[in-house]
Amino acid sequence: MLHKTPAIVFKYFKYGDTSIIAKIFTAKFGLQTYIVNGVRSRRARNKIALYQPLTLLDLVVYHHPNKDINRISEIKCSEPYSSVNSQIQKSAMAIFLAEIMYKSIKEEGEVNDLFDFIKTSIIFFDHLTDHFQNFHLQFLLKLSKYLGFAVEMEDPSFNSLSPEEKRSLIKLATMPYEEKIALNND
Repeated sequence: MLHKTPAIVFKYFKYGDTSIIAKIFTAKFGLQTYIVNGVRSRRARNKIALYQPLTLLDLVVYHHPNKDINRISEIKCSEPYSSVNSQIQKSAMAIFLAEIMYKSIKEEGEVNDLFDFIKTSIIFFDHLTDHFQNFHLQFLLKLSKYLGFAVEMEDPSFNSLSPEEKRSLIKLATMPYEEKIALNND
């Protein structure tokens, strides 16, 4: 049965000479695995660029709940990036975040709140022109709330941190992405 869903690419693996297996996080089905045939050939209808980490997609997919690997019927980029693919610092951060999410997000089924958080954060990250050096730290702290292990300021282990570490952690967890947060290497 065909389903339409927004999606975010986490990772892909080469499969055979021209195919890939893509790990894609969808709003409707959570983390899913799709096989895409012929995408690495010169005559491919859909190019491999659509499967780069954190690419925002609109998909029409065949979804069978009892299958581990499904197929994509239609694919298009929902929101092309303006800076993530062209700035090396942002590209490296995007690859890092995609890998962390691939390893930590295992949800299947409808996960709209988590999907919306990730999508809006990525779009905001793409539009940031400066002060994005700590984006990955802020994003991961905010993501931890959705994964069920957010930092609690009243937690006794939080008291073992130095006052400067506490202030930095609170700033990272509560400040909006566009705020400049001065951190030293310590």
